[in-house]
Amino acid sequence: MPKARRASRAAALTAAAVLGALAAAPDGPAAAVEPPRHGLFLTVSGAGNTWIRGVLLVCPDTRGNHPHGAAACAALTEADGDLDELPATPRPCTKQYNPITVEATGEWRGRPVAWRKSFPNACVLDSDTGPVFRF
Repeated sequence: MPKARRASRAAALTAAAVLGALAAAPDGPAAAVEPPRHGLFLTVSGAGNTWIRGVLLVCPDTRGNHPHGAAACAALTEADGDLDELPATPRPCTKQYNPITVEATGEWRGRPVAWRKSFPNACVLDSDTGPVFRF
């Protein structure tokens, strides 16, 4: 089997395993996915976990896993890894209630991270967290 095909199959099997673990989790995504030993596993989910997406952010983002990896790493560096202190980009948002929950698990510069927060809508999330959860 060619290398590219093996790599593609391995990636598909890994993604299927993660999605299967998420679906089987009794307490939601954080209970099913073991935190990475290096970097942050970031997730964004809709109300009642009706949808979920995630990405592994390792700084520097040399593999391009995160669509705004360099900016996300810079924001985390500015906040010294404290997700409650991410530099905000204030802008007007509607008061529409469509809750979004984000999580970050793993490690930042050797310190464990287990962070979760809900926002009333995607605009407020983006305004408060900048590029970190833009994926």
